[in-house]
Amino acid sequence: MTAQEILIIDDEPQIRKLLQITLESNGYIVRLASTSKEGLLMAANHPPAMILLDLGLPDVSGHELLKQLREWYTRPIIILSVLSHEEDIIRALDNGANDYLTKPFRTGELLARIRSSLRKENAPENNPLIEAGDLQIDLVARTLKRNGELLKLTATEYNLIALFARNEGKVLTHQFILKEIWGVGFQSETQYLRVFVAQLRKKIESDPNHPKHIVTESGVGYRFC
Repeated sequence: MTAQEILIIDDEPQIRKLLQITLESNGYIVRLASTSKEGLLMAANHPPAMILLDLGLPDVSGHELLKQLREWYTRPIIILSVLSHEEDIIRALDNGANDYLTKPFRTGELLARIRSSLRKENAPENNPLIEAGDLQIDLVARTLKRNGELLKLTATEYNLIALFARNEGKVLTHQFILKEIWGVGFQSETQYLRVFVAQLRKKIESDPNHPKHIVTESGVGYRFC
């Protein structure tokens, strides 16, 4: 299997070195950039399989660079930043980031997030069957099975689980989910979402109070695992 290339855009030499050692020891090819301008040029000239992006860059902010990249770059982008405010996380995710980790981060968790994003990116397109642990979602038949047993879902519950499944491993903000399922006018109705997530968890989780499939990202949204 060909090694996948990851571009790191971060102005901290220590972080770049740590990431380079960690990723190369796990079989990835690593390229390094310390500014937005340098990172944008490197990504454009030779698009990597993934970008790890810091928000606190010295020339142009990472938020602005993210928007510039998302004008043409469709592969995964994971944000690594000391900024931990909900506003920064939501802004980055809404602008197209696939995931967000705050510094300092655990390298094991970072590697898991990288694998998840790349697995989703490399999955066969238009696959009508999505398997997630004990769940099987058929996007053509619009059915959901758990351990082979067909579950009865409302139309909204199915649309919600299908949205989660298509974005496996990615943090989806409350606003994004509400817009996709209910429409633009419902983006502030987070209570709608909580009710339907709770109903869905009762049907798909072994322990709805400790969910393993639909995981809450506090103050931000949900991640489907």
